[in-house]
Amino acid sequence: MRDSTPFRKAWIWAVLIIIALLLLSFGSGANRQWNLLDKIIVETTAPLQRLFTCVVDAAENFWLDYFYLVGVRRENKELRKQVQRLMLENSRYRELLSTYERLQALLKFKQTFNEPVVAARVIGRDPSGWFRSVITDKGEKDGLTVDMPVMNARGVVGRIVSISPHYSKVLLIIDQNSSVDCLIQRSRDRGMVKGISEELCKVAYIVKSSDVRLGDMVVTSGLGGVFPKGLPLGTITKVDEKPGELFKDVEMRPAVDFSKLEEVLVILRKNTRFE
Repeated sequence: MRDSTPFRKAWIWAVLIIIALLLLSFGSGANRQWNLLDKIIVETTAPLQRLFTCVVDAAENFWLDYFYLVGVRRENKELRKQVQRLMLENSRYRELLSTYERLQALLKFKQTFNEPVVAARVIGRDPSGWFRSVITDKGEKDGLTVDMPVMNARGVVGRIVSISPHYSKVLLIIDQNSSVDCLIQRSRDRGMVKGISEELCKVAYIVKSSDVRLGDMVVTSGLGGVFPKGLPLGTITKVDEKPGELFKDVEMRPAVDFSKLEEVLVILRKNTRFE
C-alpha cells in the first residue's frame, strides 16, 4: 500500500494557505497597516503563492505553446505541399521553354530550307543496342519513305531505313553501318563519314595529298542520292598521317548532339541514287 503522507501534508498546506488568505482578506482595509500576525502570514504564504503562480503560468504557457506549435506544424505541412507544387510547375515550365526553344530553332532552319520537310518527334531508341537508331512518330501516312534524309537545326541526323504507316526508324550517322559521302567545306576534298560513337565519326578515304585541318567543317557532298548538298555533318578533330597508308587518319565530331535528340526534320525527297 502506498504511503499517503506526502499527499496529506500537501492538502494541509493548501488548507492553511487558503485560511491565511481569507484572514488577510477579511482583516484588510483600505488604510489598515499589517500587524505582526499579518506579516507572519504574508512572509509564510507569499513564497508558496509565488510558486503556485509560476506553476499556473508555466502550465498556461505550455498549453498555449502546444496549440501554437500544432498550428505551426499544420502551416509548415501546407507550405511544404505548396513548395512541391511550385517546384513541379516550375519544372514543367522549364521543359516547355526548352521545347519551345528547340522548335524555334527547327522553324528557323525550315524557313531557310528550300525543300519540303516534316517535323517529327523522337519517341524511342533501338533497344537491342546493336544499332544506333531512333524511332519517330511519323510514317507513310505523313508522306515519308525509306532513305529520306533526317536532320535537325544543327545538322544531319541520319536516314530512314524502316517505315510503317505511323512510325519510322532512323539510322543515325554515328552508327557503324552508316556512311555519308562528304566534302571538307574549305578545301573541297572528298571523303566518307562513318560512325564510331555518339561523339565521334571517322572521315574515311581522305588522300594524303588533301588539305585537311583541325576545325574544318564537313558537309554532305550531295552524291549518293540521299542527302542534299551542303548540309552540316561535323567538325574535324583529328588529322594523322601514318607511314605506308594511302589515306589520312581523320576523325570528326558530329554537329548534332545525339544524346539530346528529341525533335527532327525529315526532308521529303525521293532517293535519286538510281535515277
